[in-house]
Amino acid sequence: MSPRARSARFPREPGAPAPLAVELPRRVGFGEADPMGIAWFGRYAVFFEEGAAELGRRCGLSYADYYEAGLRAPVVRYHVEYFRPLRLDEAFTIRCALIWCEGARLNFEYTLTAADGVPTAAGQTVQLLVSAASGEVCLTPPPLLARCRKRWRAGEFAALQA
Repeated sequence: MSPRARSARFPREPGAPAPLAVELPRRVGFGEADPMGIAWFGRYAVFFEEGAAELGRRCGLSYADYYEAGLRAPVVRYHVEYFRPLRLDEAFTIRCALIWCEGARLNFEYTLTAADGVPTAAGQTVQLLVSAASGEVCLTPPPLLARCRKRWRAGEFAALQA
């Protein structure tokens, strides 16, 4: 991984469990590339979102779970670093990791890696949990997030731990 990508990581809290992570194989589709055959830069947010959505489904933090719990999880920070372009029909892997945080927020880190093992981009997002009814930001972790963290600490997501 690039030194820049390492510097963009969230700090790890002492005593926190290891991050939860998924890896998804992917290929750059025709509609995702510009006329030069390079993945359009705006698609990287979608690639990151695919990883976050899959990780959420596996640990009880899917968008359906948010809606059922009366929550929303808007992105309040998005950062990406491009190392080399992905090209039309190129195979790559999306790696998304959820980093432990005590607050009512979700810290995700992403790495896109080419088939040759070279990172092509890295990034991070922060999502705050918000009440769907009031629109107010949750100041403490809501029950949905508290349940996930309890299961995380108990080792129920060992298969996802990075």
